[in-house]
Amino acid sequence: MFKKEGEKMANEDRMNSIFGKGCKFSGKVEVQEGTLRIDGEFEGSVDCPGTLVVGKGGMVKADIKVSNIIVGGTVLGNIDAEEKIELQAGSRLEGDIKTKRLVIDEGVFFEGSCNMSPDGGVKKEKPLLPKVEIAAKENQKKTNSWAD
Repeated sequence: MFKKEGEKMANEDRMNSIFGKGCKFSGKVEVQEGTLRIDGEFEGSVDCPGTLVVGKGGMVKADIKVSNIIVGGTVLGNIDAEEKIELQAGSRLEGDIKTKRLVIDEGVFFEGSCNMSPDGGVKKEKPLLPKVEIAAKENQKKTNSWAD
């Protein structure tokens, strides 16, 4: 329907894999491309460069690394989404999230911390301080503690 330039909807990606209702699976899932949909129960870890869809009846206990995720069911675990996390009405998320964009519908249960940045879930390394600056800071702390 309406979307930002360059944004793909979940149904535009090729649906590669489906864990259907009644399916219980544990382990590590790595999807090479496309969309993974989970309507059953999964425990472990998920690595998907495309989109992960957790259906309304889906239960996922995992650390998740994706480009986009749409949660309609329950996720217990951390989500690292490069682009977008969408929490649909009635969904439940217990875990920490990192993303560029976050959409939360009314009626969502979310417990955890949220880290949003223009870089999304991609973790950028902080520049290292030169050893001289580190030593100076440690000296400063010692000097300040003597003054107390």
